[in-house]
Amino acid sequence: MSVAHPSRFAVLAVSIALALSAAAAQAQDADNQPAGKKKPVELQAVTVTAEKRVENLQKVPISMTVLTSEKLEAFGQAGDGVLQLASRAPSVYAETSYGREFPRFYIRGLGNSDFDLNASQPVSMVYDDIVQENPILKGFPLFDLEQVEVLRGPQGTLFGRNSPAGVIKFESRKPSQETTGYARVSYGTLGTANAEAALGGALSSHWSGRVSALAQHRDGWIDNDYTGKKDALGGYNDRAVRLQALYENGDFSALINTHARWLDGSAMVNRANAIPMGENSFAPGFSRDTVYQDGRNKQHLFTWGSNLHLNWKLGDYTFTSITGFEKATTYSLGDVDGGIAIPHDPSQQKAVTPFPSETADALPHDRQLTQEFRLASNPQDRLNWQVGTYYFHEDIAINNYDYATLNNHVLDGYAKQQQRTNAWAVFGSADYHITDDFDVRAGARYSHDSRTFRVDRLLSPIGGGPLTLGAEPHDSRWSGDVTATWTLNPNLNVYARVANGFRAPSVQGRVLFADFISQAKPETITSYELGLKSTGMDNRVRFNADVYTYNMHNQQLTAVGGDINVTRLLNAKKTQGYGAEFDLEAYLTPNFIVTAGGSYNHTELKDPTLAVAPCGSGCTVLDPLNASGNALVNGNDLPNAPRWIGTLTARYGIPYGDSGEFFVYTDWNYRSDVNFFLYESKEFQSKPFLEGGLRLGYNWGFGKREVALYARNVTNKKVITGAIDFNNRTAFVNDPRVVGVEFRTEL
Repeated sequence: MSVAHPSRFAVLAVSIALALSAAAAQAQDADNQPAGKKKPVELQAVTVTAEKRVENLQKVPISMTVLTSEKLEAFGQAGDGVLQLASRAPSVYAETSYGREFPRFYIRGLGNSDFDLNASQPVSMVYDDIVQENPILKGFPLFDLEQVEVLRGPQGTLFGRNSPAGVIKFESRKPSQETTGYARVSYGTLGTANAEAALGGALSSHWSGRVSALAQHRDGWIDNDYTGKKDALGGYNDRAVRLQALYENGDFSALINTHARWLDGSAMVNRANAIPMGENSFAPGFSRDTVYQDGRNKQHLFTWGSNLHLNWKLGDYTFTSITGFEKATTYSLGDVDGGIAIPHDPSQQKAVTPFPSETADALPHDRQLTQEFRLASNPQDRLNWQVGTYYFHEDIAINNYDYATLNNHVLDGYAKQQQRTNAWAVFGSADYHITDDFDVRAGARYSHDSRTFRVDRLLSPIGGGPLTLGAEPHDSRWSGDVTATWTLNPNLNVYARVANGFRAPSVQGRVLFADFISQAKPETITSYELGLKSTGMDNRVRFNADVYTYNMHNQQLTAVGGDINVTRLLNAKKTQGYGAEFDLEAYLTPNFIVTAGGSYNHTELKDPTLAVAPCGSGCTVLDPLNASGNALVNGNDLPNAPRWIGTLTARYGIPYGDSGEFFVYTDWNYRSDVNFFLYESKEFQSKPFLEGGLRLGYNWGFGKREVALYARNVTNKKVITGAIDFNNRTAFVNDPRVVGVEFRTEL
């Protein structure tokens, strides 16, 4: 992949140009400003909890991006879920093969394409200080959030196992004694409706509460021309609620959080033969709103959880206890081949697949219990520290089903999986100001992880009879980090960080089409990072940037599908990565603010013997083959790892009257091409993708009331976002343009 192609520099070039123009414009404004005139508006300070204590973003020596509630609301007004975060921050990408309930995140190219319901991922997602381990839990909708913090690079000290790529932290708005709330409703094309509301305030002199809820709906918009049913697929009803109660009395506080989600609708809609042989584009005559499928499609999900945060201030120290419980059940059924086995008329010939595949995965239960105790020093001038312990328990049951599509959907494959995981850790970190201008942070964590796995196959679609297999992997590891920060002046500091992390061993047991289970050894990573954080122009410009490199050993990878239709885990001996990232926020004028971010991420597999089953005759394999006909993937980029990511937002307001404003807001995100699988082929690659949103509106009452027109995917761009390779060139595609209107009010 050439790094000199102009399209890969497009968004970064625009972003850098904006940064330079912002600085020039603000310098000119400062020079021309009359004496005594009121200064232009300043950027607000951003506080984060990346290191489990409240700090200013500019003082935390970690590569990170903060997505504010305003950005999240603009992205999510058309019913988008957590996948909207893809390419919204430097080095962050996301995709799925499940629809709305199973997001797969990647940071700096590191992720996991495994679609099993017990899949582990190297990007940890933490909601209100509770890790969401199972991928089903990670799809909880975004509403009534204070902000989202994206932490790039290993976070092994404070967040432990399964965070070698980074952490995405979600912070809900907390209750307070002040009465606050909002309501927003929108309606758009495809029957897209979004409604959410929150209300909070004092319940007594010591108690306060907050309740928030979300409902998202979309009509079916994809016709199934095989069955003749119009608007058969693509619809959903997604609902969620969060209840919080906060008790405060002197030096003690307790926060109780209970939340739940209900989802009904379509699973991922697969498009048979959507990709022509020898190309990475859409086949002639492809229609995004039409399929020919002889299988069934439906999805149901229910999750709920509760957590309790207790804090005691004990003089110079604070003791914290965080207890969390999460539970999930789901059932997802889909026509995996995406087409038909026997056409009814010649017009359906293009949807014919070699054999039908209709499968379902169920999670009868997923129970997760976590407990963290932490003792930390209260903020001091020189030394700040914290120590803690952590416990994690998870119990999962998984059922896999396969159906004979041509025989009235009779069950012909059935297997049951059980997995129990117990993990514990002790950790500590310290931050010492050696001088007023030089600071050192260091931390270490010892983690132990043990797992018991068993699978029972009762029925196989390819024969072979009943089968029982099991595994009990376990591992113990040290992880940690050391960071030095130099404050060059009050508006600029630079830092150097060395960090490592690991992902615990994994087991994969999809045995409907195989007679074995696969295991992956623990993966480890060491990362080196240099960064700067700066503000300027009277705090009207904020610019942060970094460069990094990492070496990963025994990276856990998933060989998905291939012509043998077997998904298995494997380890790559070594993976190398390096890149650069930046974030910019600037007021070009008092009424015009822009934000921009960009990243370059290079990844490369370093394992001359690593080989995976390719698609066979169904695609054009570009890698060399070994004697067994498997593709040698040494030197390849990681799958779903775009080299270039760029994001840009801009908001311009025109004041009107005493308290009103007309405004225009736009956001754009770009990612370069990605490869879907470990092997490379001409067909299974996604072209570069630039997607934008637009919002035009009027607010009044000092921003407390707002009405706006919006458009998502404003250019109606159509792109392949994923594929299935074992049967035919089946593709997943993005949603079409959605246009609508929204009203918002605040207390």
